[in-house]
Amino acid sequence: MFERFTDEARRVVVIAQEEAREGRADHIGPQHLLVALAIVAGPGSDALRAAGVEMGPLRDAVLATADGLDPEALAALGIDLAAVQEKAEAAFGAGALSGRRHRRAPAGHIPFAPAAKKALELALRAAVRRGDRSITGRHLLLGVLDVADPTVTAALSRLALDPAALRTRLEEDSDAA
Repeated sequence: MFERFTDEARRVVVIAQEEAREGRADHIGPQHLLVALAIVAGPGSDALRAAGVEMGPLRDAVLATADGLDPEALAALGIDLAAVQEKAEAAFGAGALSGRRHRRAPAGHIPFAPAAKKALELALRAAVRRGDRSITGRHLLLGVLDVADPTVTAALSRLALDPAALRTRLEEDSDAA
């Protein structure tokens, strides 16, 4: 399948692995593909930017969601998560609340999680359905959205973006292209 990937799509996979490694994850998940799509220039990042999504806030939303810390829920209890994180990191170092600080970054190849594999499969299906010979970042983004991974969905929700609306916009934009 990777032989059908454009240079952009291949770069997304490489960056996703780097994102997983930096996050000390033991697998590449759909959330890593999503962040990589925002980083690598091409149809995927163009679609995200057109929806108002920038890489920095997206990465922050993914990390917050993956850590299981919900700033809105904590705020409802009168807890300012940003202030707590700032104090914890000042006292104990960066990543003190994430649990990643004590894990080593994985060496070598990092495998794809089943949901990420499914996203790649759905990207291929999106390309075939459209009659495209290559898989681009747009197809990868469609695949990531079609998996409906809870971390991806929650991260996009944190950015006030509806995954279904983004998917519809992607389909409409690609129909016009």
